[in-house]
Amino acid sequence: MRLSDFDKAPENEVIEPHQTNETTAGVQVDPVVAVDAAVVADPVKAEVESSSPQSGFFVVLKNRNFVTLWSGQIFSQLADKVYLVLMIAIIESQFQSENQSISGWVSAIMIASTIPAILFGSLAGVFVDRWHKKEVLVITNLLRGFLVLSVPFLLWLTKGQVVANLPLGFELLLIISFLVSTLTQFFSPAEQAAISMIVDKPNLLSANSLYTTTAMGSLIVGFAIGEPILALADSFGASIGLGVNIGKELLVGASYALAGVLLIVIQTGETKQIPTGDEPHVLADLKDGVRYLGENKQIKGALIQLVILQSVIASMTVVAVRMAELLPEIKASQFGFLLAAGGVGMALGAVGLSYVDKKLTRAQLSLYGSIGVACSLVGLSFSQSLWLSLLCLVGMGVFSASVAIPSQTTIQSETPEEMRGKVFGLQNNAINIALSLPLALTGIAETAIGLPAVLICLALISAIGGIFTQRYNSVD
Repeated sequence: MRLSDFDKAPENEVIEPHQTNETTAGVQVDPVVAVDAAVVADPVKAEVESSSPQSGFFVVLKNRNFVTLWSGQIFSQLADKVYLVLMIAIIESQFQSENQSISGWVSAIMIASTIPAILFGSLAGVFVDRWHKKEVLVITNLLRGFLVLSVPFLLWLTKGQVVANLPLGFELLLIISFLVSTLTQFFSPAEQAAISMIVDKPNLLSANSLYTTTAMGSLIVGFAIGEPILALADSFGASIGLGVNIGKELLVGASYALAGVLLIVIQTGETKQIPTGDEPHVLADLKDGVRYLGENKQIKGALIQLVILQSVIASMTVVAVRMAELLPEIKASQFGFLLAAGGVGMALGAVGLSYVDKKLTRAQLSLYGSIGVACSLVGLSFSQSLWLSLLCLVGMGVFSASVAIPSQTTIQSETPEEMRGKVFGLQNNAINIALSLPLALTGIAETAIGLPAVLICLALISAIGGIFTQRYNSVD
């Protein structure tokens, strides 16, 4: 039995309910009976359409399929954010020599994780359009869980072995990181497409706000308490007889696996038959996605907004280290607290957006958010106090949410089902490139022109990008 067999929509005709009794083929139909018939005909769509006009998170939390997808996201995001912390812990305990810098080891892991995002991001979206989204969500999580759970056994099997002047165990960590990242390239567009399928358009902004809130929560957990959580998992594993330095791999691997198990019961309402041999060439599908983006100004404008925002955020991850070094209250190694402040701001912004989405248009939210990000960055350029810096970073996070969430909602709501995988794949590819370039350029720019000047430049990029996109979308 295929996983998709769980969620094939029934073929019964839906009878739309009305406020007063009507007759169908001469027979009087009670509105209550009509509602029941609609629920039987398509439980996924009926559940969405029965949502009340309430604002905020409450309306999407009444959608059982969305709650299932969201629950899977919590465990998957937690595993994603703690994965790098897990790799660092393994390197420290098994591969790093005394008085040796860990930077080279960690950089190799990060490169292995970044390459699939650049190479396969767009192609993965093409294949996601050809496959059932539910199957992709379940299988990618289960496989990522299996790969992480295999780490302790593989390290034990290869202990002491060296190939090409590198420990074989570390080389296996590079391969596993590459494979986990590759699977993530398939998971991400499938997840975005699934949200569009199980949440109706009026509630997409609230759904994306909730997703962003949990994503930021997992980011804060990863930066602030990821290491102690993994240490606690190791202690617990040792206390129940699993051995030393095994619990952390079990925690991360089990989080991925649990996400996959939870998503088995989701109903996406996918009814189309997947092509078996007549589908176009992969590159033709990819060109089709690029063409569609070029023709749809709303989606292209939203994508430009996201790319600009992600570039600014990526630059801030580099800037945060220098900021922490210059602030007298903290050390450079405590830069994670600055990034966590931005995460708190994004979570607050996401919560607030779920309640104001009926008062402002998505275009207005993105424009005001871009200008707000710029103002926060200008404030940071003049700050010499930890508390003022934290306040500006929280504000930047709040305004970043009002750019990212409406832009993502526009892409989801305006993209037809048959194009979602391609578009989301191209989106992931563009954002991954946008994340990579600033990491290489920001440090050089900071050394050349100084931290305040870099922050002012980032502020100008944010403001000009927001105004340009607003003008671009308003031109017929």
